[in-house]
Amino acid sequence: MERRLAAIVCADVAGYSRMMGADEAGTHAAFKAHRSAIYPIILNHGGRVVKNTGDGFLLEFPSIVEAIESAIAMQVLMAERNNHLPADRAMHFRLGVHMGDVIVDENEVFGDGVNVAVRLEAVAAPGGVAVSAKAYDEANKHLSARLADAGAHRLKNIEELVNVWAWEPGGSEARSREPKTTSNLPAQYRTAIVGVLPFANLSDATDEYFSDGLTEDLIHALSLQSFYRVLSRNSTFSFKGKSLSTRLIAREIDATYLIQGSVRRAGTKIRVTAELIAPENGEQLWTGRYDRDIGDLFAMQDEITAHLCAALAPEIYRAEAFAPARSPSTDLTAWDRFLRGLSRYYQQTKADFEASIALFREAIALDPSLSIAHAYLATIMVQSVQYGWIRSTGELWIEAMSLAETSVRLDPRSSFAFSILAYMHAMQGHYEAALDAANKAVELNPYDMGARGVLGICHLVVGEHREAIELFSTAAQRGNSDPRYQWTALNAFSHYLLGQYDASLSWAREALYLNPNHLQVLAVRAAALAQLERTVEAEKAAGVLLSSFPGFTVERHLRNFHWKTPADIAHYREGLLKAGVPFSKLTLVEPTSKRMA
Repeated sequence: MERRLAAIVCADVAGYSRMMGADEAGTHAAFKAHRSAIYPIILNHGGRVVKNTGDGFLLEFPSIVEAIESAIAMQVLMAERNNHLPADRAMHFRLGVHMGDVIVDENEVFGDGVNVAVRLEAVAAPGGVAVSAKAYDEANKHLSARLADAGAHRLKNIEELVNVWAWEPGGSEARSREPKTTSNLPAQYRTAIVGVLPFANLSDATDEYFSDGLTEDLIHALSLQSFYRVLSRNSTFSFKGKSLSTRLIAREIDATYLIQGSVRRAGTKIRVTAELIAPENGEQLWTGRYDRDIGDLFAMQDEITAHLCAALAPEIYRAEAFAPARSPSTDLTAWDRFLRGLSRYYQQTKADFEASIALFREAIALDPSLSIAHAYLATIMVQSVQYGWIRSTGELWIEAMSLAETSVRLDPRSSFAFSILAYMHAMQGHYEAALDAANKAVELNPYDMGARGVLGICHLVVGEHREAIELFSTAAQRGNSDPRYQWTALNAFSHYLLGQYDASLSWAREALYLNPNHLQVLAVRAAALAQLERTVEAEKAAGVLLSSFPGFTVERHLRNFHWKTPADIAHYREGLLKAGVPFSKLTLVEPTSKRMA
């Protein structure tokens, strides 16, 4: 038995079990042929085959430079060989490379050096190479190819985080595994991988085009989000028509979450069902059903896609926020802190908001380039003001605007970043800047209901309330589980300003179900009741508002409203005063019922 420093390369074939299930003899023959073709490359770089496995091999090299160069050369050759094959027969290796101490016993190698290489192979993209930072730092000056920093990864059964450098062949099929997204969020932060399985067609075979088209549209729509990675059509359509467990499929394609569904047609009606699954434990995280008249087929397909995307995206956010920590509590990364902050944010209490703000600040301190943390921190600060949980100050609004601007600068392809920037401009009366940012958000991601709702806020602040109501109502129907957006509260205001007080009360009631102590909703409810001449109820509503927020005055409250139309401000002020809310600390307006007595 001997202990020595060695460079280890571990290889396996992505999706090998699936390929064997489809064509056992052909897959085995193809694997042997590919292995024979790359064998000379291994020898030319001074390597030796330590072990052959059913779908891969383990190699040892005396030089880490030769190990990495050999791995890249193997993948270049495999890309050329795959280029001549149909997509379903292409075979993509994943290679992991590490340098460390190994134990050699009867020509076999053992130890942490081998274990890390094995885990790195699982991190590598199909057709790519994943190299540990330790190996990369040693070899970097002598490499002919350039590698990209893939960030820190928590590898299975490896105690410490491992920084990874990655290489992928330009233009290879392996790159299509992950569609381009609209975000610059680093890959190591987008830890969730979403696979959309082909929707099952439960009707006539002639409707197959619709179920396939809906699946492809949903893949595209979800890939425009920045929070997670979405596998390409090529990764999931290979399972079409096959009766496999979701757990097996997820392991084959490395998916954290799977989306599956069905399409059924009856005459001029069509029904689409969908569900979001955590495949490791089989938990159904969300389910939905949509019944539509066919009408304009493409318009109907686009509408269902928008509904599905708006419902699924926040559920994936929520599932990730409450997933177990990816690091030990003593070594939390910026992303871990962000996710912990997100989980506290979903609790929607004052104490949880305070904890969330602290955790978002910690995430930004650890990684100032984390755009999404800046955007969420700006969002929660402003929401805390609107709920009455944080005092509105000039310093707070300056910081929130700075956070929004920083988020856009760090991630100029994020619709969420532009949405929060538009919102900040709208709240401060910068009408043109708000509209420009909101339109940019919608342009970046037409399926982002938050962006469309923020466009509605731009209409509200300039006095175009019917347009605002249309956008708020659409956003509320399609994306009502996302706490970043307060559509019910906004609808209460827009209906109030149109003089539709009963509708305003209805929306306010729904908003108060979710947050019974929402300062702005308590205020608009009192104003709407007063305008309806429901005097006693208005006084009670004003009493609830003032008992919850003793320092509340109309004058102070209206400082946070920068609506363009003076008549809107006057209309709202009138309702608050009629309800008996004091104008200022120095003036106490008596309730209407007492003045009339």
